[in-house]
Amino acid sequence: MFDELKQILKGDIAFDEATLKKYSRDASLFEIRPAAVVFPKDAEDLGSLVGWIAKNKTQNPKLSLSARAGGSDMTGGPLTESIVVDFARYFNRIKEVGQDYAIVEPGVYYRDFEKETLKYGLLMPSFPASREMCAIGGMVANNAGGEKTLSYGKVTDFVLELKAVLADGHEYVFGPLLPQELAQKIQAPGLEGDIYRKLWDIVQNNATLLAQAKPKVSKNSSGYYLWDVWDGQRFNLAKVLVGSQGTLGLITEVKFKLIKPNPSSRLLVIFLKQKDLAHLGEVVNHILQFKPETFESYDDHTLKLAIRFIPAFVKRLKSNVISLGLSFLPEFGMILGGGLPKLVLTAEFTGQSDGEVLQRAQTAQASLDEFNVRSRITKSEFEASKYKIIRRESFNLLRQKVKNRQTAPFIDDIVVKPNVLPDFLPQLEAILKTYPTLIYTIAGHVGDGNFHIIPLMDLSDPHAAQIIAELSDKVYDLVFKFKGSMSAEHNDGLIRGPYLAKMFGPEVYRLFEQTKKIFDPLNIFNPGKKVDTDQKFAVEHLKHGS
Repeated sequence: MFDELKQILKGDIAFDEATLKKYSRDASLFEIRPAAVVFPKDAEDLGSLVGWIAKNKTQNPKLSLSARAGGSDMTGGPLTESIVVDFARYFNRIKEVGQDYAIVEPGVYYRDFEKETLKYGLLMPSFPASREMCAIGGMVANNAGGEKTLSYGKVTDFVLELKAVLADGHEYVFGPLLPQELAQKIQAPGLEGDIYRKLWDIVQNNATLLAQAKPKVSKNSSGYYLWDVWDGQRFNLAKVLVGSQGTLGLITEVKFKLIKPNPSSRLLVIFLKQKDLAHLGEVVNHILQFKPETFESYDDHTLKLAIRFIPAFVKRLKSNVISLGLSFLPEFGMILGGGLPKLVLTAEFTGQSDGEVLQRAQTAQASLDEFNVRSRITKSEFEASKYKIIRRESFNLLRQKVKNRQTAPFIDDIVVKPNVLPDFLPQLEAILKTYPTLIYTIAGHVGDGNFHIIPLMDLSDPHAAQIIAELSDKVYDLVFKFKGSMSAEHNDGLIRGPYLAKMFGPEVYRLFEQTKKIFDPLNIFNPGKKVDTDQKFAVEHLKHGS
């Protein structure tokens, strides 16, 4: 079936066993074997690929294209039984870095992108904890966020413009349009004009409904962001493509806004014992008053893994085992003096001078006296980087170092307003306690009220699917009760797609369905994600084995 593709593409196509096995997994709990993997050379290749799918769709209705770059998605977003489109091999150029912007292709790894922008003293700050292994395409497709989202916002706030190949095989530019520019687009022939006309009707005719549907939290990656398309002055379809998980088109280029990061930083590290967790919500909201740039957290299970696997951090910290071991002396002292903390909070204060930053950190630390908790301020960037890397690498540690059980991210990205944490967290803990045999870690962006709960499970256990379904129902119902989102930054994919109608309501979900149909009338792009997700199909494709 794919012989014709080889003739029309400049890029590569593979369907050997090793390649199909590699692309059957991402960082999620699923395994789905694709039929082939295509490595397009350019936008022309993508157009040919889309045209070929459209031509053969009638005879082969399941033919489709699922974009993939770094493969670090935690929801099954790029997994498919049809064709994976890999952007990492050829769409991997950093095209330009300007005074306050950069133009980059989706297959560029964030770690390489950051190295390049930092040469100019610039940063795209909405990087996720998976910054060392994720790529730009996935960050945009998932509307990624991370530690600096607390101060700077998510990827959607930094996308100035993007290019994408749509269902007619043509590449288009999407960005903010003034009313007169929108009027011209609405008059355009073909698919582009059709999209602009119909999306304008959706946002105009449902303005009140969409405003009410927008999650009332600082970060959200669920659904299509129809509420952000029209701000009363500019109409911007890039806002609906960001976070769409490759279901509306194939992104080929992104123009990012960049910022100049503050040069000085100090980390206030707060150690909470079990008895202190009852006041976690109060401590978090208290520290937020001092405006930290980042406010992160990880639990004792993560810290134990970090101490146990110190050599794994040597390369990352550009250090040696002895100096890294010495940096863990405070933690070893805690073990000897009464055990590890149950939760570690790290509040980072930044500014233009070390003196200014140190004073802010010290003021925040002194204010903690009323809570009677242990804390310390790091003395160097090396010392601070230890805590940062433990947090950023928490999920990777679990994936690589824990034997006989697998990471099972399914309630891994919940978010509520920080001010409701004192009421929310005890109810969440009560739900988790009903599964006493479940082993899990908790890390996340506590300053945003965003928690990553990662269970460790044997997915071959016949009870695993039932636990996943039951616990998802209970946790998401609690999150919705507190007006939160089931995904702050990881997106919906296979695991959360079935809950979109419950989160947003049937009317808004129908608008999501219409949006998909408008952009992708033949269902070419990543079907079964965002809308029409099949929970039975997902459960049947839980991965078994490492």
